[in-house]
Amino acid sequence: MLDAFIRALILQSGYNAALVAVGAALLGIAAGSGGAFLFLRKRALVSDAVAHATLPGVGIAFLVMAAFGGDGRNLPGLLVGSAFSAGLGLLMVEWITRRTRLAEDAAIGAVLSVFFGFGIVLLTIIQTMSRGKQAGLEGFLLGSTAGMLFQDAVIVAAGGACAIAALVLLRRPMTLVAFDAEFAAASGVSVRRVDLAMMGLVMAVTVTGLKIVGLILIVAMLIIPSVTARFWTDRTGRLVAVAGIIGGVSAYVGAALSASAPNLPTGPIIVLVCFALFVASLLLAPSRGVLASILRRRRFQVRVHRRQGLLALAHGEPILDPLTVSVLRRDGLIRTDGVATEAGRAQGARVLRDERRWEIARQIHHDEAVSGRYDGVTPIEAVLTRDEIAEIDRRIGGPVPVGGEA
Repeated sequence: MLDAFIRALILQSGYNAALVAVGAALLGIAAGSGGAFLFLRKRALVSDAVAHATLPGVGIAFLVMAAFGGDGRNLPGLLVGSAFSAGLGLLMVEWITRRTRLAEDAAIGAVLSVFFGFGIVLLTIIQTMSRGKQAGLEGFLLGSTAGMLFQDAVIVAAGGACAIAALVLLRRPMTLVAFDAEFAAASGVSVRRVDLAMMGLVMAVTVTGLKIVGLILIVAMLIIPSVTARFWTDRTGRLVAVAGIIGGVSAYVGAALSASAPNLPTGPIIVLVCFALFVASLLLAPSRGVLASILRRRRFQVRVHRRQGLLALAHGEPILDPLTVSVLRRDGLIRTDGVATEAGRAQGARVLRDERRWEIARQIHHDEAVSGRYDGVTPIEAVLTRDEIAEIDRRIGGPVPVGGEA
């Protein structure tokens, strides 16, 4: 299994498998980057409506091609039908939102359920036909690469590459609209056209990914990479790039896993790999991850105990909290018997001096300007200027204690 997976990763599992992996990677890049704009625009549910609206088009395209004596399973024809159906669903969502009092989420729910229900009815009818039993159209629900032909893999790869090219061309107006639609409109950008272009790009990614990921799971490839990327950056451009990388890596690794074990479905494996990257980011991201948050909380807690312990030393009060004692001993501020060291006394006097400084500072600034910036543990030098501190010391009078920072 491991050897087969490594061969699939280095594109040594056969020409078709390699082409599927490359096509899936291109699709993942396009889905991740395109979905990032939906995420920033707060329109993630639109991708769900577009995805579910493709199903009737698949069924109608099969019936039309079969009626004219063609191969109903022809992938280009099925993709054209799904694109037409998805475009119709997208226009219906926009029309309902613009022409009625219904909110966008209500319009999405209506279009999604009606189109998907109609698509299921068509698939049921097709399964009763003699030619429909072997159509394999149910693979468009969850994705399937087992029966993909060479030309099918080429279509997926080409579609992914074209979607990436469109993203590069439209990234500036889409970034502007996603970041601040009102400013974009004031700058002369047609927000409605950019939104339609964004939705069209999502529709293209959805239609292209039907064969690999399926219409139900393609939504995950549009949303999960951008949500994952949000843990790693605050900048729009980097968010789009990181989301594309996460989507591409997820799709490539998932396709390789599926190729190494033929019984594993490609679409669900790709989504699971993407979700694994999301969980890893949720836990390990340096600024927004759970572990980083726990460490920040712990460091702040230690700073609070350290400062409170120093204040207790300055006032000559006993220290009863075990964590406070542990922190002060670790920093060499008290001895094992609880008596303050020379450094502990110096820093305790400095902390006590800072507390008095803050009392004067609140009086000078009428409490509001300072209290919002002071958290109880930040040194006064990090909040006030030297001139302000000198004025406070002048009012307090007496020498300023020396020693390390508290």
